[in-house]
Amino acid sequence: LARVVSMPSWELFDAQPQSYRDQVLLPSIQARLAVEAGASQGWHRYVGDRGDVLSVDRFGASAPGDVLMREYGFTVENVCKRTLALLR
Repeated sequence: LARVVSMPSWELFDAQPQSYRDQVLLPSIQARLAVEAGASQGWHRYVGDRGDVLSVDRFGASAPGDVLMREYGFTVENVCKRTLALLR
């Protein structure tokens, strides 16, 4: 079972009833990966202790966008690798 969840607003998600939040982020699923082209701060409460966050927690790089995305690990291959690591 795999789900892709877009969460553009933590505030709106958190304002929903617990039953809705549990339908979106199934409590029984602990292998969760957040992909955030920004800071990881705040995502750990959604991925849990056994989840992972692919993010940018450093500042100051300068290059074309596609080069930076690869440098920071935002590739299909890396997302798949990190997802598989969570499932092991």
